[in-house]
Amino acid sequence: MSRAYNFSPGPAMLPEPVLRQAQATLLEYGEVGASILEISHRGADFLAVARQAEADLRTLLAIPDDYAVLFTSGGATTVQALLPLNFAAPGQACDYVVSGHWGKTALKQAAPCANARIAASSEAGGFRDVPPREQWQLSPDAAYVHVTANETIHGVEWRDIPAVGNAPLVADFSSSIASEPLDVSRFGLIYAGAQKNLGPVGITVVIVRRDLLERVGQPRAPILDYRAIAAAESMLNTPPSWNWYVLGLTVQWMLEQGGVAEFARRNARKAALLYDAIDGSGGFYRNEVAPAARSRMNVPFFLHDPALDALFLSEAKQAGLIGLKGHRVLGGMRASLYNAMPEAGVQALLEFMHGFRNAHG
Repeated sequence: MSRAYNFSPGPAMLPEPVLRQAQATLLEYGEVGASILEISHRGADFLAVARQAEADLRTLLAIPDDYAVLFTSGGATTVQALLPLNFAAPGQACDYVVSGHWGKTALKQAAPCANARIAASSEAGGFRDVPPREQWQLSPDAAYVHVTANETIHGVEWRDIPAVGNAPLVADFSSSIASEPLDVSRFGLIYAGAQKNLGPVGITVVIVRRDLLERVGQPRAPILDYRAIAAAESMLNTPPSWNWYVLGLTVQWMLEQGGVAEFARRNARKAALLYDAIDGSGGFYRNEVAPAARSRMNVPFFLHDPALDALFLSEAKQAGLIGLKGHRVLGGMRASLYNAMPEAGVQALLEFMHGFRNAHG
């Protein structure tokens, strides 16, 4: 059996060395006589795994000491619902800059318990660009300003997120975290579902400036309180321990590969190869995102004739290329080029696209 090149947007391709290491320790971890799936999350063996994962993530992302790192279940969407509960006073404005589907989702999750405002949106243009900074209408007393760093569905990425004044900048980095160097100190809070660049589905990373944890926020159950989660080292209740373990292996692999600077180089090259092929196809393939806002991680594209979509996907699968179907919101195709996708996978996709174009153009 040979593994396919998996272009899925998430759960996404994991590095093969990580999968093999996880496989090797599945039945027995270290010398504990049991699988890591079976041992106590409060025991010394798992605590060492969890603390090493945090230390390695801090190294990978250059996270300052005045930021707490939380590992939570529930995904990025749950974080979106908890943001106003933890960081906004009742009735206080929370500003959202919406550049795609997931920005709209973040707004929707906050709306029931916050004065969630659209400070800017590119929806009128079909989410093909980011909203220009001069069009933002920010609240003078906003609890925070939220942006989605990379829109997984629409393929729109902020290459330089603008300053927002005194309000903390909060960003969903689910689909671009660890893909290039990041100045964490510019943000009040960063969150990311792991299932794209950091590891398997089922665990989420929240990086939050410690002073923000002192905010009173709104009435909430203790299990929803980021202060309590931080104080308990993300073990206020039983965490997704296997997912945490594999996340740690993935972060170690990224460090061994050269860290975020090396992945920035690789990801820029992979994206450039694919966009060049699309733009050079004479209209057989097209990408509709403004060039300056094109995502390096998620490349949506359309065939000149939608009637060919099913055939494209079928023949791609036969060629060992999977996960290329576009999201139902947008249709078409989408190739996700996360850190674990090697350039050889992109080259295989380009060869297939070229042959498909020759056969059906």
